[in-house]
Amino acid sequence: MKIVETGFRGLIVIKPVIHTDTRGYFFESYNQFEMKEAGISFSPLQDNESKSLKGVIRGLHYQLNPYPQAKLVRVVMGKIFDVALDIRRDSLTFGKWFGIDLDSENKDQLLIPHGFAHGFSVLSEIAVIQYKCDSFYNAQYERGININDPSLDIYWKLGSTIPVISEKDLAQPNMKDAEFNF
Repeated sequence: MKIVETGFRGLIVIKPVIHTDTRGYFFESYNQFEMKEAGISFSPLQDNESKSLKGVIRGLHYQLNPYPQAKLVRVVMGKIFDVALDIRRDSLTFGKWFGIDLDSENKDQLLIPHGFAHGFSVLSEIAVIQYKCDSFYNAQYERGININDPSLDIYWKLGSTIPVISEKDLAQPNMKDAEFNF
């Protein structure tokens, strides 16, 4: 695997080695030994999968301490624009976001550490996303930031596609009013 730094402490892109032949392809989507060899401490406890249609935007989600979740995100089918927003007050990139196209063709993954809010928009007709988490879901500590917060100015890459956003995500506060303890 190849590790690509993003300029955000702990936020990295992982490019797996893909073996292809006439039968198809094979790659390791997670290898704890290789992660440790690369200096990455990530031990997943929960594996999640979601399916969404074109135009869906999910996010920006996170969990407060003491139950934060680091996530390793990959696309099984389709293409998304994945966004990680740094909400660590002591970070040089606090309040800034990183976005990357993830798709089922290149199989790149994004490792999102604790202290980031996460969201994505679906660019293909359908997208299936899998992500591993290093902590279990805890509804009491779940929080979010509004995806349309004008201070963030996130361009979700949907062009003329009408966004589909849950009521819950639309009701999230802007970053200046959000609760976070990182």
